[in-house]
Amino acid sequence: MRRYALFILMLLMVILSSCSSRRKTIKPGTATASRVADAMSQLKSRSLYRFITDWTGVQYKLGGLDKRGIDCSGFALLLQKDIYGNTLPRRSRDQAEVIRKKNPGQLKEGDLIFFSFGGGAVDHVGVYLNNSYFVHASTTRGVIVDDLNLPVYQKAMVKAGSINN
Repeated sequence: MRRYALFILMLLMVILSSCSSRRKTIKPGTATASRVADAMSQLKSRSLYRFITDWTGVQYKLGGLDKRGIDCSGFALLLQKDIYGNTLPRRSRDQAEVIRKKNPGQLKEGDLIFFSFGGGAVDHVGVYLNNSYFVHASTTRGVIVDDLNLPVYQKAMVKAGSINN
């Protein structure tokens, strides 16, 4: 019975996934603590800084929207709502449809970055900070600040930009 329940849960996670159903492993510590701290110290918005530090380390949970667990699109949704007063759709692929596309070099604090780790549709989202750093809810490491220049992100990035207001 337990094996059957686990199978159903896994199947539901694959079907309903709004954030990467395929996980790429990134070595912890690849974005050095000093560089992350530098990116955080350069944030223009103090409320964004507080939001990120308050959520850092919260574990990933598919469909989650609170401190017990959150997924990538839920994190982007809450951050945009609480910090910028923007409304976003719930799923990352729908969020990607409501942005004004920018080149990566034009990104500004609070812009959204979309990825496809599954090789097709958008399946992950993060929020740009500065100097190629972004914050997101990683499926393996929870809410974390990462370096957009890491090869895993460069290969998977498919779209980035500002929310159309």
